[in-house]
Parts: sequence; structure tokens; C-alpha cells
Amino acid sequence: MRRFQPVPGATLNEPRGRRKPRQDARERNFAVPLRLVQEPMPTALRSPASRLAIAASLAVCAALVPATAATAKPPWVVKGAGFGHGIGMSQWGAFGSAKKGLAHNEILAQYYRGTTLGKAANQTVRVLLAPYRPKVAFRGASSACGVSLNRAATYVAKRKGRKVILRSKGGRKIANCGRLLTTGGGWAKLLGRGAYRGALQIRPARVPGRLNAINAVGLEDYVRGVISKESPSSWPIEALKAQAVAARSYAIASPVRGAGFDHYADTRSQVYGGIRAETARTNQAVAATALQVVMHKGRVAQTFFFSTSGGHTENNEFSFLGGTPEPYLRGVPDPHEAAAGSPYHRWKRKFSRRGIQAELGGLVKGRLKRIVVVKRGVSPRVVKAKLIGTRGVTKASGPRLRARLGLPDTWATFKSPAQIKRQRARRAAARSIDYSLFSRDEPAPPSAS
Repeated sequence: MRRFQPVPGATLNEPRGRRKPRQDARERNFAVPLRLVQEPMPTALRSPASRLAIAASLAVCAALVPATAATAKPPWVVKGAGFGHGIGMSQWGAFGSAKKGLAHNEILAQYYRGTTLGKAANQTVRVLLAPYRPKVAFRGASSACGVSLNRAATYVAKRKGRKVILRSKGGRKIANCGRLLTTGGGWAKLLGRGAYRGALQIRPARVPGRLNAINAVGLEDYVRGVISKESPSSWPIEALKAQAVAARSYAIASPVRGAGFDHYADTRSQVYGGIRAETARTNQAVAATALQVVMHKGRVAQTFFFSTSGGHTENNEFSFLGGTPEPYLRGVPDPHEAAAGSPYHRWKRKFSRRGIQAELGGLVKGRLKRIVVVKRGVSPRVVKAKLIGTRGVTKASGPRLRARLGLPDTWATFKSPAQIKRQRARRAAARSIDYSLFSRDEPAPPSAS
């Protein structure tokens, strides 16, 4: 898998939504401080012992009197930062860096340490567009299976045994294509999906009776269909150029090696929209970086990218647990992201007791009491945590907690209702004491020496 980011205009399979505005003091459910009448202090209250006794009494009263703080049932609160796996280039960080005047090569060097830019050979990329179809309809091609076609007509591919049969829209058999149907003419439109450069390839899927529709397209045309799906075309051109180089490098270095295809058309690889995803500005970014790739020790680097870092990226082995540490995928500061405006730079989620219990399900022994983080990465995203239940303790990784709770990122802190209640009581007690009762000119206690 690669990165997961929510940027305006991008198509993502990740949690969405805007970060709620920060609450001010009136919205924090804290008790209203008790204020004492400002009158001359009686002589009997001026001794240190008397004042300490009064302070203790006030603290007890503060914990008992405010009904809101003492009786309300607070939810579980998860506060965090970032969106995505945290590895490689932050897209919002690239946006912020470009706004600060950094060129695309400087942006890439910031996230992929110890790398250089090089040139790749042009090559064909095969993208799975539509899997497991009982039939595939298309038009716009000039030929297929050795037969000339009418570009304006619609044709249908169906499966018979292990072969693909090309038919007219009305059902007339046109050609037996064997195990692979490939269109000619430079482009074709897959009905229900859109138009794509290159060729459509239709082949039997591993599921009996079904077909896979694949786009075989040149590397540069593939990148043209990716950029605006990953970064808004309105972003600074240097950010779009950085995205183009990262997308191109990832396409070469990270094939999934499926049945006749190299990449998915969604966030399992990179979001790819074909011709309809192309814009003048994103095509400009692709042309300006033609065949440029990120290199590390003579090989094309696996340039993971994602939406929002929260201010710091992560080591690859702390996000993709069990992975081999890569020297160019180290966690690094992301100094320009905070001002970029990502709605996920900081975020908060709330869960009811029943809600979080249901989401975590069998991970918890008994009723969930606390979540204790026992290991963080360098960012500091959660690597490992303990779930404290009424019947025992279980362990969970940060990525697993993120998936179960639907969190934007593994950079998170967890507060249980009991922890929040204690915190509120402490704050209420502290705010209820009028420190004007204590004389500032009280002589210091005698020295022990």
C-alpha cells in the first residue's frame, strides 16, 4: 500500500471531515470558579496552619459542589495529528514548502533524505480498472483482436471458458480473442469508468466466468492521470512537480504484480483517473519533470507519500510494522506544514463508552478501562499500546488501533472517561481557591541549616 491523504478534490478511502474549531474556556465543561468576598481577613485566619486548613476544605467542596464536572459522563477522547501512514512526503507539507519558495527538487530532498534525481526509461504501466466483470463494454478503439472497429460503436467482451470473445452491442460475434483482448487506436473509453490513453486489455480473471479490464498506458500518460487525483491542480506548480516525480517513482518501484496488472486505480496504489483527470497545470508539471525519478544508490526509490504529517514524518518500520528500515524513509521535521491549512494538522475524536467498546471488540478483555501507549515512533506515532480491561490486558499495534477506531493517523493520545473526570476535578479545585487569602508578605520559614 502507499499513502492515504485527504486533499480537496482527491478521491480517498479514508476518514474525512473538517477539524472542529478549538473550544474556548466557556465550552470546556469546567466548573465556574468559586470566588470569596474580598473583605479584611480575620486575625484567626492569618496563621499558616489556618490557611492550609481552609485551602483543603475548599478543594473538597469544589470537588463536590459543581454538578456538571462531578456528575456528567465524559466520553473517551482521542487527540491526534496528521492523516495517513506518515511515511515519505507529506502532500500538505509539500504545499507549504512550495508556498515558502522551495523548488520541487528541494521539497523531495526534504522528505527522501540522501536521494538524488535521475532519469527513468519510458515504459508501460498496467492499471486494473474494473475487476471481476461478467462483461466489459467499450468504444473509441480503432481495432481489437486483429479486426478493424468503428470508433463510434460500442463493443462487448465476454468470457467463454478461458477465452475472451468480442461481440457487437447487439450480441453478434466479431472475433475470438484468445486469452487477451487488446484495443488499438491510442485511446478507448471503458463504459462506466471513463476514457483512457493507451490500450484497454481485457483478460480472464481468476474468478470463473469473470473478466478484468486493464489499462496498458505509457508511464508519462499514467502520471498525467494521477496528479490531480492526488494533489489539487490549483496548488503551486512546484508542489505539483514534486507530486509528479513522487508518483512516477512510486509507479516504477512499487508494482503489485497482479494477474496481468502492475497497479490498482485507487489508494491501494495511486488514485488514477485517466484522461478526465488531466488538467493544464498538472500536465505542465508532468512535462516539466519528464521521466524524472527519485534515486537512492542507483535504484528508483519507493517514494511513499500521504496527506498530512502533523509536523513530523515517521520511520517506515514504525508505520509498516515488520518492514525493513530504509535510510531514505526516516522520520523528519515538516516545518512548513502547520501554516499550509490542512484540516488534519490537529484533530480530535470522541467515543462513548459503548461506542469504543464496540469498535475494539475482541481486542479488549472485559470492559475497557484505559489505553496505555508503550512505544512511539520518532514523530511520535503509536507503535504499540496496551488495552487495560476489567478482565486483563491485551496488546495492539498503532496501525491496528487506527483501523479499528477509524482514526486519521496513528499519532494519537487516549483519555478514558475516568481520566477526564479526574482532570476536570483537579482543574475545578485549582480554580476554586482564591489565593488572595494568602498573604504575600508572610515571612519565609526558618532555614534548616
